[in-house]
Amino acid sequence: MKTRPVGIGIANADWMASLPSTLSAMPLKNLAVPGSHDSFTYWVDVHAPVGPDQKAYVKYLATMFSVLAKKVMVKWSMTQNLTFKEQLDAGIRYFDLRVSSKPGEPGNEIYFIHGLFGHMVKDGLVEINLFLSKHRKEVVFLDFNHYYAMGPEHHVYLISMLQEVFGSKLCNNCAVESITLDFLWEKKYQVIVFYHHPSAQDIPVMWPGNKIPAPWANTTEPNKLIQFLETTLKDRAKQGSFHVSQAILTPRVNTVAKGLVWGLRNYLVERNLPTIISWVEAQRPGVDGVNIITSDFVDLTDFANIVIKLNNLLLSEQDRKPR
Repeated sequence: MKTRPVGIGIANADWMASLPSTLSAMPLKNLAVPGSHDSFTYWVDVHAPVGPDQKAYVKYLATMFSVLAKKVMVKWSMTQNLTFKEQLDAGIRYFDLRVSSKPGEPGNEIYFIHGLFGHMVKDGLVEINLFLSKHRKEVVFLDFNHYYAMGPEHHVYLISMLQEVFGSKLCNNCAVESITLDFLWEKKYQVIVFYHHPSAQDIPVMWPGNKIPAPWANTTEPNKLIQFLETTLKDRAKQGSFHVSQAILTPRVNTVAKGLVWGLRNYLVERNLPTIISWVEAQRPGVDGVNIITSDFVDLTDFANIVIKLNNLLLSEQDRKPR
């Protein structure tokens, strides 16, 4: 039986519902929201072919060494330990989603992907919807930002699936400044979907990717990451979009080579987490501050709690009591 990581429970399952009225009346773009990077990678399929998001040499190695190579890939493809429900219970409200068809497979089925294929997208969406149906004041951001091996028919299938699964919970694309929790609760909206592809541009419940920029540092060095996060926060648009601070380090080919048997978590993430978390703790939400912050392995620290508690900085003393 899987052991639940230390500090992870259901304490934050209703954190949005518990916010004081001062905060629920603020635009969501000004609140601090915890998110996960490559949110679906808690399980990947070592028996499926290597994904079309990988370079040719990776596919070649996986073909030559089969399951052995894929077991190494798992250590570098997985960026989360928790399922969608466990992440939601922990307080995560932004999900970074990358999807693909399986080339050669009949039909239009879509899967989560990060080097290796994960679960069917529909299964993940159903799991998220079940949580939302039980927690009516919680709101999630679903950011579909990378697509692989997908033709027009796959996009039609995925967009239809999103509408079928979430139905009236889907929030229409509108002015970002108008999106407060009070507004969403009144309309009974719980899902904001960002769809970074022209296929969705005429569909009211699909938000364009330019309304949720997520600048990427692409570095293995924590100090360079912090500098990048600070710079991009200063350059954040004052109006018209949410903002994602990706507090993540990205392995390069030589990083993987050096830490081959250890994997992303042991070789790169754990040793640098204190520096990253210290930066998060020092932030302040608001017009000029952080909005959505994403992390790898959100269970390794008290990440979600740390981000959620930043919202207290927006309160005056009389507003600090929960609703």
